Amino acid sequence: MTELELEAENKAIAQEYKELLRISYQTLTTEDKKLIRKAFDVAVDAHKEQRRKSGEAYIFHPIAVAKIVASEIGLGATSIAAALMHDVVEDTDITVDDITKMFNPKIGQIVEGLTKISKVKTEQDVSMQAENFRKMLLTLNDDVRVILIKIADRLHNMQTMGSMAEYKQAKIASETLYIYAPLAHRLGLYNIKTQLEDLGLKYTEPDVFNEIVSKIKETKQEQDEYIKSISSLISTSLNNEGIEYSIKGRPKSIYSIRRKMKAQGVTFDEVYDKFALRIIYKSEPSDEKFLAWKIYSVVTDHYRPSPSRLRDWISSPKSTGYEALHITVMGPKGRWVEIQVRSERMDEIAEKGYAAHHKYKGVGSEEHGLEIWLNQLKEALESQAANAVDFVEDFKLNLYSKEIYIFTPKGDIKSLPKGATTLDFAYSIHTDIGSKTRGTRVNGKLVPLNYILNSGDQVEIITSINQKPTIQWLDYVTTSRAKNKIKNSLNENTKKIAEDGKEILVRKLRHLKITLNETTTNELVNFFKLQTSLDLFYRVGIGAIENQKLKDYAAQKSNTLVNFLKKPFNRAPNVKPEQIQKNEISKKYDLLVFGIEQDKLDYKLSTCCNPIPGDEVFGFITISEGIKVHRKDCPNAISLQSNYAYRIIPAKWIDSSQEEFRAMLNITGMDSIGLTNDLTKVISNQMHVNIQNISLNGDAGIFNGKITVIVPNNTILKRLIDNIKKVDGIDKVTRIYQN
Repeated sequence: MTELELEAENKAIAQEYKELLRISYQTLTTEDKKLIRKAFDVAVDAHKEQRRKSGEAYIFHPIAVAKIVASEIGLGATSIAAALMHDVVEDTDITVDDITKMFNPKIGQIVEGLTKISKVKTEQDVSMQAENFRKMLLTLNDDVRVILIKIADRLHNMQTMGSMAEYKQAKIASETLYIYAPLAHRLGLYNIKTQLEDLGLKYTEPDVFNEIVSKIKETKQEQDEYIKSISSLISTSLNNEGIEYSIKGRPKSIYSIRRKMKAQGVTFDEVYDKFALRIIYKSEPSDEKFLAWKIYSVVTDHYRPSPSRLRDWISSPKSTGYEALHITVMGPKGRWVEIQVRSERMDEIAEKGYAAHHKYKGVGSEEHGLEIWLNQLKEALESQAANAVDFVEDFKLNLYSKEIYIFTPKGDIKSLPKGATTLDFAYSIHTDIGSKTRGTRVNGKLVPLNYILNSGDQVEIITSINQKPTIQWLDYVTTSRAKNKIKNSLNENTKKIAEDGKEILVRKLRHLKITLNETTTNELVNFFKLQTSLDLFYRVGIGAIENQKLKDYAAQKSNTLVNFLKKPFNRAPNVKPEQIQKNEISKKYDLLVFGIEQDKLDYKLSTCCNPIPGDEVFGFITISEGIKVHRKDCPNAISLQSNYAYRIIPAKWIDSSQEEFRAMLNITGMDSIGLTNDLTKVISNQMHVNIQNISLNGDAGIFNGKITVIVPNNTILKRLIDNIKKVDGIDKVTRIYQN
């Protein structure tokens, strides 16, 4: 760099530092500023020789992370200092002990936690990766700020991934969608969660992302005018009531628009609630609830509300601490609009999550839901019984789960994830109550232990001192807390039975001329659709696996042709393509090429997303079924790319002339005479596409049907869908990806 360039860069660094102090959410004292300055100097010196892939000085990254920590998460001087130095220990000779001596034990502890996380290697066995996720989350035990700073670090990395290789972008983005966005959601960091999701979509489905962004820009002026028309009417009434407030228009996130398009099978134009209005009002704590419902009254005086879509998170806040009143009303032009009503305090908690909650701690006498969740999370993390892979899956499910509210017999209210059962409820009260549950009553009626609860249910737990958990209970619960408690209770007894079961299995397999080893165990676990080897041995021990089932497994294993085709993939997953027996691969597999060398390899098309030529796809090396090809937007893609990145291989269609593919379409519309004839004319006569199966059902003038067609590639399928949409009476045509 020239002297002029270096001088300009130093000025930019100094400017960023000043900006960091200016945007801090917390009030910084003189001592705080000295602490931050010292951390800044240490970081600048430590990273002086380093540059990012984009070419800019590395120090811009820790400053950017510190700015996110200071403004978007709202943490104080200790966290800002730790964020500035989060990469120092990993990248230089400075140790955690050095930082502790230079600053204080708390900063040393946070930096140590961040250093441990940064050393997590993701290109490894999935169970090791899952264990590392658990270790990362265990830093919550030391200080929740470690995770908050790590989320800020991940956000800035996602914002600056442009110069990375495409496969790395997809890997990091998938991991972000898989664990970091749900974690940000659960910690109440909704703004950051939205940014992580949108950026995750940008790198996992770039074409879809760019199309939605383009459509949003096209419709921005129209939506701004629509918001203005609603706001002006409400503003007049609120002013007359003497309420101090502000109104903001909030566009729906790109990721949530995409999710709705997929879930409902609609186009961008058919997603009507692409934005929401937010009314933020000034209030004393004692008047918050009263004013919220007063604003509700004002809004519904002008616009008709949908009672089924009213969400009252003021009376019953979410366990993240989120409080608001969500009203969905019918706005002008017959469009549904969501209006969110929050006090300034509620808005701060919604924007800053954990940090704002602590600022307002003491408002309300009950222990805060987020505190309860953090304590339960720590308890779950410390449980050594849970398999790490299971834990991460359960953890992720619980992060994003919607909440229901359940009443105890005394009228106390408890929050549980949607889908929770009566046995989950028993364990949420206390482990001893859960373990001694003999029966449950919901709204006075006796129900099974696996009865799924609904919001507003009142639940009574019937206990017995002689009751003990059984293995079946694991099928009766959905929350990770209950599962861990049941597994802990069963652990000792299960291990003993499993040890006996293993010996029994060895003897039984010996009669079938099969040796029990790691490969056989894994095959048996998959064959019986179990989770772990412990589950397998336990079920053998209690006699739940019959001899005939083992004979069925042996018969499948003896299929020499299948074994021959699968054999190359039973070795290490990173086997080189050229090592695979190419000469045995028949012509019908010549449609896809894999890897940088574009090798033609044996593969199977995954049934979970039914890819056809022209779809964006990738290959996934399975343990026992060779390469499976998935669509890039497959429902399982994010999980596979995040957890098994080392088993993903690039795939690309090169020729679709030798094979035809089955595709299923769902068609809805208005019923009419001759509709079937019109459809077959378009499909068979005009497009010359073979119909394998057609099923149309009419009801009160509306029809819903499924058509299975045979097409050579995705281009023909898209053209076919466009032509079907032109048939009179057809409303929607969507492709079904699952059989």
